[in-house]
Amino acid sequence: MMGPAHSLSGAAAWLGVGAAAAATGHGMPWPVLLTGALICAGAALAPDLDHKAATISRAFGPLSRWLCEIIDKLSYAIYKGTKKPGDPRRSGGHRTLTHTWVWAALIGGGTSALALEGDRWAVLAILFVHLVLAIEGLLWRATRGASADVLVWLLAATSSWILAGVLGKPGHGSNWLFTAPGQEYLWLGLPVVLGALVHDIGDALTVSGCPILWPIPVGRKRWYPLGPPKFMRFRAGSWVELKVLMPAFMVLGGVGGAAALNVI
Repeated sequence: MMGPAHSLSGAAAWLGVGAAAAATGHGMPWPVLLTGALICAGAALAPDLDHKAATISRAFGPLSRWLCEIIDKLSYAIYKGTKKPGDPRRSGGHRTLTHTWVWAALIGGGTSALALEGDRWAVLAILFVHLVLAIEGLLWRATRGASADVLVWLLAATSSWILAGVLGKPGHGSNWLFTAPGQEYLWLGLPVVLGALVHDIGDALTVSGCPILWPIPVGRKRWYPLGPPKFMRFRAGSWVELKVLMPAFMVLGGVGGAAALNVI
């Protein structure tokens, strides 16, 4: 999938989680619903850190391009070091390490640990990074060109500061789901995990599939490209993604959000 579809699917997924949480008696305060949807929309772009031409490679200027190069090389090295005889030869690391459940768990766990052990600045950093990505993904038509980068960063920084302030107020969700003293913001890792997994599932629907199950071997492959039957797959950026899936994500997200807020 392309970046906009990934971000939309991430936001829709968290809004769906919000609806499920409300149905089971663990309803989200609206700041948690909004913040989680934005983080999940951003996190749904993050697995493409292994792709030097992806949206995330442009999001933070030279820093993100440099990071993408490192992750690409690291992913390729891990692929070569763990592949089985049935795995094909590759020339790069795209759709390998960062497109697995292991990566999703590590990045989500790391986010929760940072939020738990860090102070307000750690929470602000988590919000800022993911809001930049969410803006780049959801408002892709308005964020093209180097001149837009500074505006995106300013919008993300301002929004992060406001959201952190709102979440910190009593009853606004800093301790949603994890209520023990000292566990404030522990839930921030959940939309990160969900966003990464939603990205992987979206890529699994495309022609190349996605090795979500690594390092669990399937037959003669350790990097098995999981996906539906090939006749059901589509190419990234095709009309199926643009005309069917993206509108579906918008509708499902709207319904999920309304249910989460008990509007329907």
